[in-house]
Amino acid sequence: MSKPSAPLSSAQLVEDLRKRIEHANYRYHVLDDPEIADADYDRLLRDLEALEADNPELATPDSPTRRVGARAIGGFAEVRHALPMLSLSNAFEQEGDGDRERYRDVAEFERRIEQTLGRSHPEFSVEPKLDGLAISLRYENGQFVQGATRGDGETGEDVTANLRTVRAIPLRLRGSDWPRVLEVRGEIIMLRKDFEAFNAYAREHGEKPLANPRNGAAGSLRQLDPAITAKRKLSFFAYSVGMVEGVELPASHSKTLQKLRDWGFPVSPEVGVAKGFDGLIAYFQRIGAKRDQLPYDIDGVVYKLDDYVGQREMGFVARAPRWALAHKFPAQEQSTIVEAIEIQIGRTGAATPVARLAPVQVAGVTVTNATLHNADQVARLDVRVGDTVIVRRAGDVIPEVVRVVPDQRPPKTHPWKMPTHCPVCGSALVREEGEAAWRCSGGLVCAAQRKEALIHFASRRAMDIEGIGERFVDALVDFGYVHTPADLYSLTLDHFLEMKQRADERDGTTPETVKAGKIATKWAENLVDAIEASKKTTLARFLYALGIVHIGESTAKTLASWLGRLEWVRSMPAAILRELPDIGAEVAKSIEAFFKQRGNREVVDALLKAGVMLGDESDPSPRLSQKLSLAALLQDAGINGIGLRNAELLTSHFPTIEKLHSSGATHWITAGLSSNAAANLDEYLTTRHHLDALREAEVAMHRLLEAIPKHAEVEALPLTGQTAVLTGTLSSMGRDEAKEKLEALGAKVAGSVSKKTHFVVAGEAAGSKLDKAQELGVDVWDEERLINLFKQHGV
Repeated sequence: MSKPSAPLSSAQLVEDLRKRIEHANYRYHVLDDPEIADADYDRLLRDLEALEADNPELATPDSPTRRVGARAIGGFAEVRHALPMLSLSNAFEQEGDGDRERYRDVAEFERRIEQTLGRSHPEFSVEPKLDGLAISLRYENGQFVQGATRGDGETGEDVTANLRTVRAIPLRLRGSDWPRVLEVRGEIIMLRKDFEAFNAYAREHGEKPLANPRNGAAGSLRQLDPAITAKRKLSFFAYSVGMVEGVELPASHSKTLQKLRDWGFPVSPEVGVAKGFDGLIAYFQRIGAKRDQLPYDIDGVVYKLDDYVGQREMGFVARAPRWALAHKFPAQEQSTIVEAIEIQIGRTGAATPVARLAPVQVAGVTVTNATLHNADQVARLDVRVGDTVIVRRAGDVIPEVVRVVPDQRPPKTHPWKMPTHCPVCGSALVREEGEAAWRCSGGLVCAAQRKEALIHFASRRAMDIEGIGERFVDALVDFGYVHTPADLYSLTLDHFLEMKQRADERDGTTPETVKAGKIATKWAENLVDAIEASKKTTLARFLYALGIVHIGESTAKTLASWLGRLEWVRSMPAAILRELPDIGAEVAKSIEAFFKQRGNREVVDALLKAGVMLGDESDPSPRLSQKLSLAALLQDAGINGIGLRNAELLTSHFPTIEKLHSSGATHWITAGLSSNAAANLDEYLTTRHHLDALREAEVAMHRLLEAIPKHAEVEALPLTGQTAVLTGTLSSMGRDEAKEKLEALGAKVAGSVSKKTHFVVAGEAAGSKLDKAQELGVDVWDEERLINLFKQHGV
């Protein structure tokens, strides 16, 4: 029997963790093939931080925990490059017939090399021209010691502390055959997805968005505080070397890039080797065709003579190498004139301002429209009709206005204002407090939202109409068969067959309805049957199917279980709705606003008339008698100084809104209210719409309470008031089934773990949620405990 191995020392554990973290960085950034999840990576980093904190003597400058350093005081120090960071000559597409005419600069570049070297069809290393910030990284004995910007090519800025925060940059090199001194040149970039995520967050929080990924990369790297840089996701690709001491590099540039990859540096997967003029142009055209699909911005490609002997023979002209050339794509930013600003209603009702532009070529495409994102962005940029603006188109991103040219603004322009009504259906445009987006409140009757509303209505967790997917919905709407969800219930077999034939004719395909000489109708019969079967549903499913903003499955279940009937849900004011569990003020307003729209009410009535039956409707829950009171309405009205104690004090003396309003501040103070609170209440009640809302809520509350059967007992569910989280895979049931059963026992099932979580159910392969629960000391259940609970209560 073998002896158990001795426990690792702290130094061995630290070294092991560093190697695992560095290997994870290499897999993610260099090979683009991550082995571990982000949560596991973070856990390794936390373990290393803890070990280094307990053993400070083991902390080293190249540790992954040292990626965030101290703030630069007074700016960045200058760094003189050991070898200059050179500029490249540019080539552009020109007018003419044939590739050699269109790409004259490239043809001349290749001809000059052939003449000088006496070779035909020389080989070139080819790569995308990344649109970011050029930097130089210095390594000594395999450790990262300094990083600098390009600057003027001779002198740059020392941004070492900020570069340490970029996970794609290795802090120490892999292997052991690296030079004693190695300078690596490359580009700091911001991937498109990280750029879009940053801007979405900025717009949502009223912050200034970035103009483009290049500005995002450059601005992030030049932050004086490395902690700010660390919060922005930057990436890096190596593309050449500078000074090298101690090791002879391979004889060609392409092989050197492979060596850099072996040492741990990310290199663009699009690098390659091309032969002669034809090879260069084929590469240029191939990358140009892929440009929109690349995860990062490029503004061209770069050609470099591959062998170093040839490079030295070609030499330099001024500060540019004669052996390299940047072949530029058409610009992605251009200036044009704003001719109009209109509102575009999206499929979810979001109202987006769109600039109608004088046509302009941007990145090879004629652009006539550009998004302005939201009203806050229009105000921030101060875009006006008649302005000259800079428009950007990057990849497959919708063109956007990035800035105004103020000194070209014509006289007598006016700031733009968001219209009050939807240009498609005329319904009111509403903006919730704290939200950046305005939305059309038309819901089910807005043509712009029609397809999305129908797809959601028919989805599995809503009305569950099997077979009604996006393809059929497109045809049903495009050909005018369906305008609202209620129209689905009037469709017949003939409608579907006719629709399919029209769709086939439009698309130029052979009609699938005719097979082997007879009409194939089974698919259409199945659709008709599925629509008919969906008429029998539950109140919660029906409410969810209506697609009310903010109403997910959980909120729909809350409404159904507490209010019992559709008539109560659709007639309750927001002040009553927000008294229900987990329904905040904004959600309550959204529900009320939906049912106040006449078109939405008409569609709901039409659905019921078409035969939709809510088989589980019931009386309002007896639990409402514990929830609803005049004191609760006052407390939640948002009046400064009127908390629960003061609300109960007031309603004990003034039991109706009418008596409270008519008595006045003097009587409130006599009853025990402070003068400040009384002044705030008086101001609130003298605002007409506040007073009317309270009166409406009071009437609705009494109607609702009277509908509860006399002597109804409040059923105490075993998990009422508790929040559960599911993680991992359960062997005996799916997560959806487990969630439904927990909710049936009164629990709220959340998607993330917090201090308010009561217990976490952990199945197989439980991930970061289990770690979080253990970290916070939250009770963790296994599957057996969960099953026993369900058996005990018969669910």
